[in-house]
Order: sequence, then structure tokens, then C-alpha cells
Amino acid sequence: MTIRREDVERIAELARLEIPPEGMERMAGELSAVLDFVRALDRLDLAGLAPTRLAPADAPLREDEPNGRRLASEDALAMAPEAEDGFFLVPPVIEQLDP
Repeated sequence: MTIRREDVERIAELARLEIPPEGMERMAGELSAVLDFVRALDRLDLAGLAPTRLAPADAPLREDEPNGRRLASEDALAMAPEAEDGFFLVPPVIEQLDP
């Protein structure tokens, strides 16, 4: 399946990705290759095969206990571009609309 440059531009817009103009053709080729690979999976004959699982149903569950690895709030905020009163400051994503 061939992805057109216009499709890449629209996908980038929806995903809020900044793709330089000189990278659009390469991205179109890469996305086309991914879709071709997925299409090839449709040709596999899986009749009679049981679905697989990530883990056997009778596998023991691990204890859900903290392991002590934790990033302190002060350390996380020290790496943030902006922080105030113990919180990250981020730009708004949704514009305020008047009802």
C-alpha cells in the first residue's frame, strides 16, 4: 500500500508531529513498508491454530510490593523546564472556548 505525501502531512498534523519537508518522502516510504508488512500477515494460514497468550493461565502471580526504586519529586521537578509549588507547568493543550 502506498502512502502519499498528503497522507503523511495529515497524519503528522493529527499526531502533532513536526516532520521537516525533506523528510516527508522518507516517512511516506517507511509508513508504506509498515502497512505492506501488516498486509502480509493477512496471508498467513492460521486455521486450526489456538490463540496464544502472553503467559500461561496457571502461572503464579508476583507479589505486588514496591521495590524501593522511586524518583524523588524534587529530582523530577529539578529536571522540568518549568515547575511551581511542586507541580510541572505545561502549556495548555485545549483552548478556552466561550460557551
